[in-house]
Amino acid sequence: MLAIERKNEILSILQKEQRVLVSELSQRYNVTEETIRRDLEKLEREGFVKKTYGGAVLNKHITMDMPLKIREQTNRKEKQAIARKVASLVEEGDCMMLDSSSTSLMIAQELKKKKKLTVITNSVEVLIELAGNDGIKVISTGGNLRDSSLSLVGKSALEVLSRYNVDKAILSCKGIDIEKGITDSNEMEAEVKIGMRRSAKQTVLAADSSKMGEVFFVKVMNLKKGDILVTDKIPEEWHKKLDERGVRVVLCSAE
Repeated sequence: MLAIERKNEILSILQKEQRVLVSELSQRYNVTEETIRRDLEKLEREGFVKKTYGGAVLNKHITMDMPLKIREQTNRKEKQAIARKVASLVEEGDCMMLDSSSTSLMIAQELKKKKKLTVITNSVEVLIELAGNDGIKVISTGGNLRDSSLSLVGKSALEVLSRYNVDKAILSCKGIDIEKGITDSNEMEAEVKIGMRRSAKQTVLAADSSKMGEVFFVKVMNLKKGDILVTDKIPEEWHKKLDERGVRVVLCSAE
């Protein structure tokens, strides 16, 4: 196994388990503990982990993105269930904006089953997924490419978003807090989400339960009356508060 492959596997384990031990990784990959320590040191320099005695923990509030392929495998069943539910809320003839995330890609896969849709997106993967589908008109925002997320951001993307008025903005996020609102780790991604929300009659937030109670670097928005939150689970005490704000919560099972 190449060092880069091992590093990505370690990141994937951290996404699922939040922590790793040097001794366990050494046995798992049949390499020396010193090799694993070097892997973890590199991941720490890149900002993904924090080293601890005998191992490392995931840095949950990093300002850069985990590799997309790793994020696609994290909480996959929950994301797939959320994607199916979000797609069920989309009506024939809808015009929508869809941001860039692993959840958004799964939503796009579900939207392929529908007809007479217009999808405006800043996600390269969503563009590829929907390309060639006769029932869906696809519009790219254009913009500067972020390699880590395969997303298009910046002034050009925001200008394109501002030219359209759509039925729905289907958004994802890094964190949701009942007081702090919706947050993300990257300012440029947050700007795109804000731009999509401004252009839409309704916002649908698609987020699995691992995002609940998390607060990241950049504020995106607060959930407000008319918004829909699609998730697999929320803290019990949130139900009343969201209901008072007029936010519709749609729960779905990952089983």
